[in-house]
Amino acid sequence: MILRTDNGAAYYQFEHLAAFPEIRHGVFTRAPGCSEAPFHRLNVSLAVGDDVQRVERNRRRVADCMQAEALVFARQVHGNSIVVIDGRPVSPGAREETAVAVGDAMVTDQPGKFLVVSVADCQPILMYDPRRGLVANVHSGWRGSVANVAGRTVAVMAERFGCDPGDVQAGIGPSLGPCCAEFTNYRDEIPPELWAYKLDSVRFDFWAMSRDQLIRAGVPQDQIQVSGLCTKCRTDRFFSYRAEKTTGRFPAVIGLKKP
Repeated sequence: MILRTDNGAAYYQFEHLAAFPEIRHGVFTRAPGCSEAPFHRLNVSLAVGDDVQRVERNRRRVADCMQAEALVFARQVHGNSIVVIDGRPVSPGAREETAVAVGDAMVTDQPGKFLVVSVADCQPILMYDPRRGLVANVHSGWRGSVANVAGRTVAVMAERFGCDPGDVQAGIGPSLGPCCAEFTNYRDEIPPELWAYKLDSVRFDFWAMSRDQLIRAGVPQDQIQVSGLCTKCRTDRFFSYRAEKTTGRFPAVIGLKKP
């Protein structure tokens, strides 16, 4: 991944996605930002107990860095529901900037709307279909991985927008790596068909699981990049719930530029 600094923020980009000038994307580090401990510093989540004004300032920093007209968040619930943003109102009578949909992945073909997932060990999975002009952002924790939220997102891209999965470029961002993904209760939490991703008695490779789910959904393997950055190992750069418990959430962002 490429580390960039812009407008007072530091973020990573996937090399293959950075090659498309019509989109902007970034997986932000935890610094710089204005939140105080234990959420320090670039926390963008309103659900962890941080000061609302500080979170809003952090979100503005991200929006300015991405030159985003609007940041679009969903209420993440560790499931496999997909939020489609296609220009229609989110709900009757609701203003789009205040209505918050529930889901763990978002898909849009609307320029100027930048999709954000907030993570601290869960996988952010960014996708772009350059042929259809379509972006997606996925929040995949272990429950989302078990529910194949990544593969379901590709299916929704195909069903709703006519996307050919073979055109999709995908990046699996910084998250809990196979070095630290320990599940002592895996027999109760992870179905046996996924035990093939178990590396030893308790550790799982969820990066490989997500990659394979994308491949089974039709995304070519050579169009999938894995960051290889473990959030628990790198708390100097990223928030990690496993390492810190009470902590912030860093944003992963992708969106289509306006013409």
